[in-house]
Amino acid sequence: MPTDSLPRQLARTGRLTFGAPAAPAVTADGRTVLFLRSRAGDDPTGRLWALDTDTGEERLIADPAALGDTDAGVPGDGLPEAERIRRERARVLGRGITAYATDATGRTAALALSGTLLLADTATGEVRRVPTATEVHDPRPDPTGRRIAYAGGGALRVVGADGRDDRALAEPEHEEVRYGLPEHVAAESMHRHRAHWWSPDGARLLVARVDERPLRRLHHAAPADPARPPRTHRYPLAGTANAEVTLWLLDLDGSRTEVRWDRAGFEYLTAAGWDAHGPYAAVQSRDQRTVLTLAVDPADGTTRVLAERHDEHWVELLPGLPARTAAGSLVDTADHGDTRHLTVDGTPVTPPGLQLRAVLGTDGEQVLFTASDEPTETHLWSWDPAAGAVRLSHEPGTHTGVRRAGTLVHTARTPDAPTGRTTVHRPGRPAATLVSHAQTPVLTARPEPLRLGPRELRAALFLPAGHRPGDGPLPVLLDPYGGPATAKVSAAPHWWDLTSQWFADQGFAVLVVDGRGTPGRGPRWEKSVFADIAAPVLADQVDALHATAALRPGLLDLDRVGIRGWSFGGFLAALAVLRRPDVFHAAVAGAAPTDHRLYDTHWKERFLGHPDEHPERYEAASLFPDAPGLRRPLLLIHGLADDNVLPAHSLRLSAALLAAGRPHEFLPLPGAGHAPADPGTAEHLLHHQLDFLRRSLGLG
Repeated sequence: MPTDSLPRQLARTGRLTFGAPAAPAVTADGRTVLFLRSRAGDDPTGRLWALDTDTGEERLIADPAALGDTDAGVPGDGLPEAERIRRERARVLGRGITAYATDATGRTAALALSGTLLLADTATGEVRRVPTATEVHDPRPDPTGRRIAYAGGGALRVVGADGRDDRALAEPEHEEVRYGLPEHVAAESMHRHRAHWWSPDGARLLVARVDERPLRRLHHAAPADPARPPRTHRYPLAGTANAEVTLWLLDLDGSRTEVRWDRAGFEYLTAAGWDAHGPYAAVQSRDQRTVLTLAVDPADGTTRVLAERHDEHWVELLPGLPARTAAGSLVDTADHGDTRHLTVDGTPVTPPGLQLRAVLGTDGEQVLFTASDEPTETHLWSWDPAAGAVRLSHEPGTHTGVRRAGTLVHTARTPDAPTGRTTVHRPGRPAATLVSHAQTPVLTARPEPLRLGPRELRAALFLPAGHRPGDGPLPVLLDPYGGPATAKVSAAPHWWDLTSQWFADQGFAVLVVDGRGTPGRGPRWEKSVFADIAAPVLADQVDALHATAALRPGLLDLDRVGIRGWSFGGFLAALAVLRRPDVFHAAVAGAAPTDHRLYDTHWKERFLGHPDEHPERYEAASLFPDAPGLRRPLLLIHGLADDNVLPAHSLRLSAALLAAGRPHEFLPLPGAGHAPADPGTAEHLLHHQLDFLRRSLGLG
């Protein structure tokens, strides 16, 4: 397959995720590992599999085709928002079985397939459909496996595993009220993708109720399909009201008790759960500077504070927290100095300089987590009271895993495993590997890692295949994300490295830079963009470009410098040509947030505060005042069905540019969301960007 087919390969393989094992879980006895995988690297249909750790053999448990389901699953418009966000963020399989949940033993697995409920016996492989009263979202067996809770029709419902006694435990009081599914900001910004939790005995549930009536009503039209009515949904624009989120204790007889806390002072529900020590929740203030972890009394819903965290900028929320060990020790995090520590009962248990990234779970008194002492690497770690913190991974790269009953499932993305390698380690048994059918990339990324300037900016430089010293200066393409939540420079190859290499092989020197605000370098680095998300990140890109030119004299043609990016990276690209046209000569800005008042409350107010209190911060980060000064080629790209970064961002910037008489190009993508999923669109989008950059930089 020729090199120029990389865009096609990425588009048709889910960016090389199809065919790779995903979502592993270990049964209670540690003998079986469940996971999702499609049959081939170009097959998007997820199936449920099991690995026997005694024999090392895999077996298929649930296949949508065998069950008569051959369509794409729940249509996009029918997906709950939390599920849509989960898929976009995780790049998981696009159809078929995309998630599952099990009882306490792991013997019973519940699956939602095209809105219907399936139950799988993971020991025998028997799969059966369970009739339900409504469509099914997020089905979860109780710990005993006797009943299944699911969200449907706005209600939280329970049905017997035998298909009997389907009933609503909580029904919506209004069409814009729902039970059992999270609100937008929880799924988008808080790492909370669920909203109902069983008690350990399977007799009660802790359930979130979401009332979206306070939210602004937004309307999404389909310009390419004028016969289609506009879609209306509620969205928490920065500075406006959030959804009203409450927690309830539900009994199987339909009786209910509200969980009570100071919701006026702490309107965000960031986490919740129910373990052997009772129900718990974490709540956050609107300014995000305080988080309380609460114990919930299951008898009357009263709460007491287990822990309190405060930060002068914002309290960072991490996946998997809070949690508790089997003995009840509270697992959480705390920032001390410039280190984000893992804490147990309030005491830091990880060393200075080791930055906690996520908690993956507890197994007895052991805590499995990921952390970085170098921002380009994320390693797998374990902590327990006897051994302390122990690193479990050693190869440079990105590592994650799950552990239960002593069985560890370790997924590593390393230079020699660019699509990942998943290994199962069970005490007393040989290691086993989960087979991956992911395609091998058609080209090899060849990044040169760099540390640039006094801030030691982590960067990667990609050069064309066959380039030799003395070949003459190359036009430059900066290819950043460059902002909070995502770091692109990594010791492990990712799909975006392949994209950077593809652009390099078209004749560019491609520079990827992680500037201030990117994760993995400690709290001070991440929070250096507080109150200003524009100037520091742009300065870091400029400084890195000049530092690279000084480091490699004669390599970079600084008279032909382009920049491309998506989402925050798109904002950064547009910002670059608008504010530093002396440095940047062309930009591609995809799905760029151009007016940060049009983004959601939790994410944007974290960095800029409330727009009524700090309007100057939003004005400083807006691209509209800069529109009259555009004098470099700018290509705007936006999916017209994007309900994360709304199409209004690019449309309004285009209107401002046109009103100012500033030529530019705008490529609308009908039907596309924030991450265009149509293979044809995704494939040709890279070629379109390449053609624009060549034209704009005078490359012929």
